[in-house]
Amino acid sequence: MIKIGTYNELKIVKQVDFGLYLDGGYEEGEILLPRRYTTDEMQVGDTVNVFLYFDSEDRLIATTQRAKAEVNKFTSLKVVDVNRAGAFLDWGLPKDLLVPYNQQKIPMKEGYGYVVYVYQDDISERLVASSKLDRFLDNEPANYSVGDKVDILIADKTDLGFKAIINDKHWGVLFESEVFGEMGIGKHCKGYIKQVREDGKLDVGLTKVGYAKVDALAERIVQSLKQNQGFLPLHDKSRPEQIAKILKMSKANFKKSIGQLYRKKLISIENDGIRIVE
Repeated sequence: MIKIGTYNELKIVKQVDFGLYLDGGYEEGEILLPRRYTTDEMQVGDTVNVFLYFDSEDRLIATTQRAKAEVNKFTSLKVVDVNRAGAFLDWGLPKDLLVPYNQQKIPMKEGYGYVVYVYQDDISERLVASSKLDRFLDNEPANYSVGDKVDILIADKTDLGFKAIINDKHWGVLFESEVFGEMGIGKHCKGYIKQVREDGKLDVGLTKVGYAKVDALAERIVQSLKQNQGFLPLHDKSRPEQIAKILKMSKANFKKSIGQLYRKKLISIENDGIRIVE
């Protein structure tokens, strides 16, 4: 069965002047891949990877272009137009993605980016998006363990840090103290579960938990030393902001990591910094 709003492997069944027809199965029949997306190497009988969506005339169409979003997923997209129907987002395809007014958490403005959820409307069957994220999250138990690696999408800024979408399923919190470097709404990154709260909400960090975290940060220091002729002008008296700027870690983690490296005789600690031991 084909899936609309995402990628499908479909067989070429017919070649015409204006493109190729693909086998969409019993329900959809033949689906056009317009000529501008075809290559001379594509032949009848071949299988191609295509994205399926509805064109401006609401016909199911295939494309080899890479979309910036997929159905049933969260992402950050930019508004390129606003009219009586709603806001339209650039998702990398010829037909922009609609966010109806009743699916906008706050009124959207042209030129601004928003985190949205892409879905297929049950009534119209059209692909649309919503910035009312709560209705699509936390609909199943948060079955995680501390230390699990997860995908993070930053969705909002709070007094504590950032609200984050975890694995396209749950809300989580990335505390300000966990962030060393640039972080903004719409940013995708990898992270780790730090705590699963009783209410099912998640605390996440950007570095591994416990000893694994120290090992990972120690390796980051070693790599930075190798990239800087074996020396870094950082030590236990360095300012936290200086450490964060160079290594993207807290001073506490820096001290633990250089202690580990020193005990393994991988670095020497000098008055003006740390040096790798050859």
